Amino acid sequence: SLAWRILSITLLHPCGNTDFCNDPCPLSKGRSLIGNVDKSPVVTGRGVTVKPGFSVDEFSTSVLTGKLTTVFLPVVYTIVFVVGLPSNGMALWVFLFRTKKKHPAVIYMVNLALADLLSVTWFPLKIAYHIHGNNWIYGESLCKVLIGFFYGNMYCSILFMTCLSVQRYWVIVNPMVHPKKQANIAIGVSLGIWLLILLLTIPLYAVKQTSYIPALNITTCHDVLPEEVLVGDMFNYFLSLAIGVFLFPAFLTASAYVLMIRTLQSSAMDESSGKKRRRAIKLIVTVLAMYLICFTPSNLLLVVHYFLIKTWGQSHVYALYIVALCLSTLNSCIDPFVYYFVSQDFRDHAKNALLCRSVRTVKRMQVSLSSKKFSRKSSSYSSSSTSVKGSY
Repeated sequence: SLAWRILSITLLHPCGNTDFCNDPCPLSKGRSLIGNVDKSPVVTGRGVTVKPGFSVDEFSTSVLTGKLTTVFLPVVYTIVFVVGLPSNGMALWVFLFRTKKKHPAVIYMVNLALADLLSVTWFPLKIAYHIHGNNWIYGESLCKVLIGFFYGNMYCSILFMTCLSVQRYWVIVNPMVHPKKQANIAIGVSLGIWLLILLLTIPLYAVKQTSYIPALNITTCHDVLPEEVLVGDMFNYFLSLAIGVFLFPAFLTASAYVLMIRTLQSSAMDESSGKKRRRAIKLIVTVLAMYLICFTPSNLLLVVHYFLIKTWGQSHVYALYIVALCLSTLNSCIDPFVYYFVSQDFRDHAKNALLCRSVRTVKRMQVSLSSKKFSRKSSSYSSSSTSVKGSY
């Protein structure tokens, strides 16, 4: 659309001089950007010969030096870090130390909060990387860890969100199932998901993720990769992830919510059912927003981008893709709202934590509230007994 063209032209306008970018060899466009091996030795002012790096075309240079990657991305990542770190930290603390009953939903939410927290913890390195002109100074190993956590968090969130959705439907359909048995199943499923994500991210650790660009004097992390890696390994890898770890879980999540709504609509409309329905609708809207904003655009454009590179040798969806991939990290900010709508215990404990109420204070308030309720029931019972005796 015209809006996206204007956005891409505005954000991708290079900040610095690009006279050195006139490469006669046409290279592909997109992310990861395609780099050709530059075999010419680079000699520094001190006479030290630096190992050859990669050469990129003018468009790739404008991307690496433009406002999209050096201003827009670090701003969004900073917002996610500032919001996601304390919110997920508090959520994890509430689930582990304030919530006594470890229901299956709580177990899935603990793992979801842990995945978000592990991912957000690495964001300062990513923010510094983009602010300093996409120059990675922390070594190959840390770059691989960052990329592994970045993609691992997205697919971890999808899988745990799917488990949470299916579990909510199962509780509504089978309310009498023993909670301890469900909790054991949830623990086993969670361990299986972590193992699966670990195995799925191994290819990211096997590929060299850093590339030195002599013309820009920067070392990129995952942004510039050899063409043979992009066309072969990365296309097949991300296509498999999109089908197996996005489309299939998305289908399960949608099916669970459709069946959940049908079950609630067919149930008797008492006050309890009305509350459950309203809570389920809020949860559905929140998860749907997460899929529409975070997961669907990034996974769709991920496959489209690598398909265009594989088929046509170039990709023109970079602006859309880079924005979608950046917005996918917003799930770390949205997840705490899912906890709020799913768990009554989380709502109560989070409110008490924000009001700085200790566990002892909360217990005293609960005892006081129970005493008041008991006294009201007793007075109501005594008054009703008196009226019955008076009638005789």
